[in-house]
Amino acid sequence: MFKLSVSALAVALIFGGVAAGAPSSSKELPAGPMQEKAGAACLSCHEARIIVQQRLSKAAWTKEMDKMTKWGAEVDPQDREALIDYFSENFGPDQSAYVAPKTAGASVSKSRSKAKH
Repeated sequence: MFKLSVSALAVALIFGGVAAGAPSSSKELPAGPMQEKAGAACLSCHEARIIVQQRLSKAAWTKEMDKMTKWGAEVDPQDREALIDYFSENFGPDQSAYVAPKTAGASVSKSRSKAKH
């Protein structure tokens, strides 16, 4: 009985984590004329965090765009250059370093490690 309860709890935590990690919305990307199109092209496959942590040059964003479209990202050819510009301007090498948001889990880990010392 106890094993079943632990298993049920583990399944609930996994599915709860999946629900919490639901697909990002384009609102997590910087405002601009290409925000919605970037969200439509990119966020159906991965979270906005994958984009916002990048600090790539325009040439690197161009390569990334080519790679993603080969992998199936739906980008209207007329929007390609504007999207590359959007990503380059907002997530270029001259932007400040990405700082990941603090999570509740991180503070729990810190408090546990302090308690052990």
